[in-house]
Amino acid sequence: MDSDSSTVPKNTLTDILFVLFLRLIAIACFWLGLQYWAMLVGYSLDGHARFDLLNLPWKVAGAGLAVVFPVAALGLWLTVSWGPVIWVLAAGGQGLMYGMWPEVFGSNPLIMILHVCVAVLYCLFRVLLWQEKRRRRQQQVMVDLP
Repeated sequence: MDSDSSTVPKNTLTDILFVLFLRLIAIACFWLGLQYWAMLVGYSLDGHARFDLLNLPWKVAGAGLAVVFPVAALGLWLTVSWGPVIWVLAAGGQGLMYGMWPEVFGSNPLIMILHVCVAVLYCLFRVLLWQEKRRRRQQQVMVDLP
């Protein structure tokens, strides 16, 4: 016998927008990962940034980010809890590259600004989702009978 009402709550607009946001960031992370792979195999930059032609800092950073960005993209697309954690590692790696060592890796203020904007939007979404969950719990009927 089926129950008349569904026990699964409906997704709110904030839930839907949050998933859309995560998937857009996943696409961007996948694109960044593809850019690093294209650089390392010599497909982009006319082959001047192939792995064997890079200096040691670029070899480490490029290879690391070529792996971490697609993994972050997968986690963000699937909306699993480890996706944003891996994204923080990738964004932190790029932040260290372009923020702390610009003499080695060059300067890229646009990527820094974009990572900060994504982090702020993510935090804003998490606060809004927490408030919705709290409001939903307060509206539930509490029964104190044994």
